[in-house]
Amino acid sequence: MNRRSFFATAATASLAATARADIAKAAADPVFRIKNNRIQQSIMGWCFKPMETMELAKHCKDIGLVAMEGIDRKHYPDVLKLGLKISLVGSTGFAKGPCDPKYQDEVEKALIEAINVAADIGTKNVITFTGMKYDGMDHDKAVQGCIDTWKKVMPLAEQKGVTLVLEHLNSRDSSHPMKGHPGYFGDDVELCFDMVRKIGSPNFKLLFDIYHVQIMNGDVIRRIKANHELIGHIHTAGNPGRCELDENQEINYPPIMQAILDTGYKGYVAQEFIPTWSDPILALRHAAAVCDV
Repeated sequence: MNRRSFFATAATASLAATARADIAKAAADPVFRIKNNRIQQSIMGWCFKPMETMELAKHCKDIGLVAMEGIDRKHYPDVLKLGLKISLVGSTGFAKGPCDPKYQDEVEKALIEAINVAADIGTKNVITFTGMKYDGMDHDKAVQGCIDTWKKVMPLAEQKGVTLVLEHLNSRDSSHPMKGHPGYFGDDVELCFDMVRKIGSPNFKLLFDIYHVQIMNGDVIRRIKANHELIGHIHTAGNPGRCELDENQEINYPPIMQAILDTGYKGYVAQEFIPTWSDPILALRHAAAVCDV
């Protein structure tokens, strides 16, 4: 290869890399609407509080998102009427999980209720958590407590066509109650994948939160490709700070979205970042553009 060919090839490669990189904040398009529709994009509503749910829903519809989650169930009828779907139904919060015996009955009851709600509105996924570590906890018994509790509700989930998705969370970030969860039992994504395998049902999968995985385990694309059959739902956010998906954070989202598509994944990718920009809807449009590969 001569000198001219080398630099021409390098320039082409540089342009290709730029095209696959996150969109800078300054380039955010205030009228962007999703065009490719290869990723089913949703929004985690709690991140945009105190914005009213239906106001956020209308913005989501305008941007081209197809679903919402993390909102009060009382809003489900109006969100559905607007033409959006509910991508995920909640159960207990992350602090109450079956790794702790004192919460196992409560978790079972909450999951049964959530499965029925999801089935009634045509939603396929219900979230579940491991819960928090506690004094004197035995690791193996905690794992078994989770498995035994989830297996109790799996016949109903399978009958209703609903999938339980276990969320892996980071335990490193202690700066904010929703940026990290110190003491969370399921903070190792490989442990969570292993528990999904032990359930052994197509109706029990992992909620792969890219932000949390990056913090705790990293190697995001390789993990997605190696375990894609076990992934039932996906969340996004920039790291550090659970911020926008812009050039000021370390996760390069477009190649990750492409890797997700390459696995044949057909589920939802929900935006779960906490807006820091003065215009949170511009931040949402920007995130939608970044993931619209």
